[in-house]
Parts: sequence; structure tokens; C-alpha cells
Amino acid sequence: MKKILFYTNQFFGQIGGEDMAYTEPQIFEGMHGSANTFGPHFKDVAEIVATIVCGDNFYAENMETGEAFVRQQIEKYQPDILIAGPAFNAGRFGIACGDVCKTAKAMGVEAITGLYEENPAVDMYKKDVYILKVGKSAAGIRKAVPLMANFAKKLLSGEKLGSPKAEQYYAKGQRVNIFCEKNGAERAVDMLLAKINGQPYETELEISTYDKVEPSAPIADLSKAKIALCTSGGIVPMGNPDHMVAATAKFWKAYELGDAERLEPGQWESVHAGFDPVYANEDPNRVAPYDMLKMLEKEGIIGSVYPVLCSTTGNSTSVADATRMGQEIAGRLVSAGVHGVILTST
Repeated sequence: MKKILFYTNQFFGQIGGEDMAYTEPQIFEGMHGSANTFGPHFKDVAEIVATIVCGDNFYAENMETGEAFVRQQIEKYQPDILIAGPAFNAGRFGIACGDVCKTAKAMGVEAITGLYEENPAVDMYKKDVYILKVGKSAAGIRKAVPLMANFAKKLLSGEKLGSPKAEQYYAKGQRVNIFCEKNGAERAVDMLLAKINGQPYETELEISTYDKVEPSAPIADLSKAKIALCTSGGIVPMGNPDHMVAATAKFWKAYELGDAERLEPGQWESVHAGFDPVYANEDPNRVAPYDMLKMLEKEGIIGSVYPVLCSTTGNSTSVADATRMGQEIAGRLVSAGVHGVILTST
């Protein structure tokens, strides 16, 4: 029987939610938390000998400590493979999974994780480890688990892997020489004819495409400019009267501030589910620094402050929705004569 070491965060490790995000790394013998969903897929092939659980915030802020803990467990259990996650579109969890897998690879242990395509950890770690393509949220775990388990079994058995597209992992940027019946010119003509005739074809070299955003010209004179404040930190009036969502937002809100000099504690809160909101709730200006803008206005550094806070939740929001909301917000600000915007995140 092959041995598997499993890694997950405090939520999937059944320790707690965001309030337990600073949980230090700990080890559980055998399967624990979400590791139990993987176990049945490895019957008679491998067993999960131990499960590492660590809080997202702790790992993100103490990577060296987290890596050292993972190395200790690898030395203790001598696993044949490490499985981390899946982390879906959770940024901190994804980075932890990627880093844990990279640590294992550096010790000669194969490792895999599963991430959504927009998770920042994909670009950070895909060249180093196998990252399977999974859904955006935990709702996709039923598809993610068998995908990752079957891929892990292929690695454990030494079975030859197919293409990244066939195996559903993110390409690692490695080119492999193979022999084909037709040369490159013939294959290119075949693909061109298939495209012209509306027939299916698969390119051999995908070209990356990136959105290009032209930067605006600098503001000539800040002392005469009207500046607006926007945030993706989920800052809303206390009680969240507009029902701003904690993640995957599809709308934004504009809150009139009138003569306010700052966002008063007790009147505002953060509903963002991607970080611990305690400090933001103690002083919402930490996320949306309206008080600083008003100070700059008084000092004459900027001409005036647009008395409206435009707010949404950036947590797991899709690029398409973020683009649309950005265009909508920009339209309002331009019509209000705003010259510049300060956009804060978390």
C-alpha cells in the first residue's frame, strides 16, 4: 500500500471558520476532515496515513514555520505522495496548498493540488507542481475529488500521463518532443482546413492572451482635483441593509457620506468573507480610508473628496463581473466630475 500525506485548512479540517484562520499547523493520524472524501477512492491502492491542518492566515503569515512543519511530517511518515486541498478559488488556501506541494517536491515527494483557474496560486505554482482544474467553490468538490484521486493514482502507479488537456491540469510550460506521422507543415494545413470548414480541431500551441489596459494620463494638478474612494473590501453600513454578499459579488453599492469626516465605527462593517473583519469593524477607515482623504482635502493636497463610497466584495468575484462593475462605477464617477480614484482592497 502506498502512503498519502494530506493537507487542508481550518475550515475543511473541521476546526472552524474565519475565526480560526490563525490556527497553527497540527497533525491528525489517518484521515481527518475533507481527507475522508478522498479515502474511498484509494481502496486497495493507497492509504491516507495522516492529515495536516493549518489556518489560512497562519500559513500565509508564517510560511517558513508552515514549511518546516510540513517537512517534519514528510520525514516522519515518508509518504509516496502529498495531496493538498482542493482550494478552489480561495486565495490564501490556494497559496498554502501550492507552497506545501512545492515543499514536498523539493524533498523528492510527488504532490498535487486542485485550484480554480482564477486562483492566484495557479500562476505562482503551476510550473513547480501538478495543479488540477477544479470548480470555483466547494460546491464542485464531488467532481474535484475523483479527478484529483484518479490523477494521484496514475502518479503512484507510474502510468504515463496524457496531455494537460486530457488530464485536466494546468500546463507546466514544458515542451516534450514526440514523433508524428505528419510533419508540422502538414498538421498546420490540416488544422487550417478544419477551421475553414467548421470542423473540430485542437491547436498544438496555445497562445496566451492578456487584456491590455491603457493607463490614464496623470492628474496635472491634484490641488484642484476631485478624488473618489472605492473599495472591494466589503465595507457597508452596519446591518448590511443592501444584502451585500460575502463572496462572488455581482453588484456594487454607492453610499452617500454627506458631511462626514470619516467612517464611524459602529456605523459601518465589513461583510468580506476572505479575511478576518475584526480590525476593519473596529475602524472601517483601515479598509476604506475616507478619513485620510478628508485630511488631504483640508491640507489642500487634493481639491475635494467625492462624498460617496463605492463598495463591493472582491472575494472570489469573477473577472467578468469585476470588469462590468468597474465600468459601471467609472461611468458614475465620470458623470460626477471625478478626476481620480483611490481603490482599496484587503
